[in-house]
Amino acid sequence: MYALGVNHAYHESAACLVHDGRILAAAEEERFTRVKHGKAARVDNPHELPVNAIDYCMEEAGITLADVDHIGSSILPAKRLRNSLFTDRVAAGDWGGPGGETTFYDHLQTVPARLREMGFQGQFHWLSHHLCHAASAYYPAPFDRAAVLAVDGIGETASTMVALGESTRLSPSVEISYPASIGFLWEKIAKYLGFSEYDACKVMGLAAYGDPAPYRDHYRHILKLLPDGQFSLDNDVLRFRMDDYSGLTDLFGLGPRPPHGGMSSDYADITAALQAATDDVMLHLARHAARSLGTRNLCMAGGVALNCVANGRIAATGWFDNLYIQPAAHDAGTALGAALLIWHHVLGGPERDEMRHAHYGPHFTEADIEAALQEHGAVYKRVDDIAGEVARLLADQKIVGWFQGRMEFGPRALGNRSLLADPRHPAMRERLNRVVKNREDFRPFAPSVLAEHARQWFDIPTPSRASDFMLIGYRALQPEKIAAVVHIDGTSRIQTVHADLNPRFHQLISHFHRITGIPLVLNTSFNDREPIVCTPADAITTLHRANIDYLAIGDFLVEPPPTGPGHSAAMSTR
Repeated sequence: MYALGVNHAYHESAACLVHDGRILAAAEEERFTRVKHGKAARVDNPHELPVNAIDYCMEEAGITLADVDHIGSSILPAKRLRNSLFTDRVAAGDWGGPGGETTFYDHLQTVPARLREMGFQGQFHWLSHHLCHAASAYYPAPFDRAAVLAVDGIGETASTMVALGESTRLSPSVEISYPASIGFLWEKIAKYLGFSEYDACKVMGLAAYGDPAPYRDHYRHILKLLPDGQFSLDNDVLRFRMDDYSGLTDLFGLGPRPPHGGMSSDYADITAALQAATDDVMLHLARHAARSLGTRNLCMAGGVALNCVANGRIAATGWFDNLYIQPAAHDAGTALGAALLIWHHVLGGPERDEMRHAHYGPHFTEADIEAALQEHGAVYKRVDDIAGEVARLLADQKIVGWFQGRMEFGPRALGNRSLLADPRHPAMRERLNRVVKNREDFRPFAPSVLAEHARQWFDIPTPSRASDFMLIGYRALQPEKIAAVVHIDGTSRIQTVHADLNPRFHQLISHFHRITGIPLVLNTSFNDREPIVCTPADAITTLHRANIDYLAIGDFLVEPPPTGPGHSAAMSTR
């Protein structure tokens, strides 16, 4: 029985194929189209399907859409239409207004017919957005009973769900409706700070440079914690559905920061207070889930579950023995959740497929790779021990693009589509931010650490699967030795690497450990202001335009072109 989940209503368009409960393939549309987030979230485009991601899933399984029995979409159009009934400040014809919501609804209604035109003959399902988030976190987790938190911007009318997972069933316990939305709060503050609504990662990085105290009470004015896990936000101040920052200007006594303008300490303090307020809400929700559902296992999804600081605060409480966070916690993960909901809720399938890794994307043969290298006129050589060769280059302060195996599903590069560097020297962080990634100096980098050595380098009270996916922050125990991957607050968002799950990446870090005595490497996504690379051609193109010293792709080591920005005079380890 094949079940295909698709996410297309807002952003992070994606597809996931499940066969008899086993995850076969999952990918985000942006990796194929090279358009970040797949598409913008607009009222006039929810019918634009992730056709490339769908095609990939079919190719991976060796089937066509005619062979798919069920397709699920992670949105309930009729429930979403209720947004037009809310009392709200809205722009004419846009989100929340009758015209905009009707446009969104009407376009969604064309989706089943579009899938039929693509060859689908099976049964189509509209599914709850937050239940899909919850399913993406619970069903792949190694627990038969768990509390589940799904926290994001908005699904249909809700921003947050608390649910109980038992065996193969999910039962919602609490739903919190718009405008009480932590996800929207982060989007609004990000835009107030001169970033885009997609720049939560920048805001989280900046927060560590500020002091929450000066603005802590300002957030308490607009955010209230209520009984039974509930909370509220004052939308008279926030005005989520308008590009209006007058309420925030009055609240903080400070106007919006112009894009690319200076970053004063006041803005950093506002951001620090936002993180503190978010910690409060997430702890409030987690405490309620622990007390009301009577389980010491917690699963998390939704865009807010990508906040590694809040995740670390939850893990440190001791309320839960086990924490599992879906690696594709943002909206792309609802494609996985939709497929699993069909298998378990609609079809009653009992088998569950534990998701111990996130490598469900495209992969390429050595012949595919060499053909791409030759087509691009690359300077390359085949290496007998690519892991050992790259470890020596990293120890020699080189930056290496690492392209191996199947692409990761989700926003984190987890050792298959990564840029790697030496974590020991703080100058490496500056070089990567300014010269390679072309991003702000305050952005941190993460370490990928051998799982068997992680607790010697980081304060990990209770090991968690979340660290396998780079989704939780821990205090570094020897920060002076790994300065390039320790944030200003003394923490690192680590990825623990296991020999049985990613043997080649584990071998690389093991080689680096033998050379340097450090059992970890700096790992950041293989991209330059673009989606993470997907194909060999993407990797070669990024190598040519970015300041990267080498590309390790399959068993091949590639130099930039002689005139390229990342050119090295020679391969020092030939």
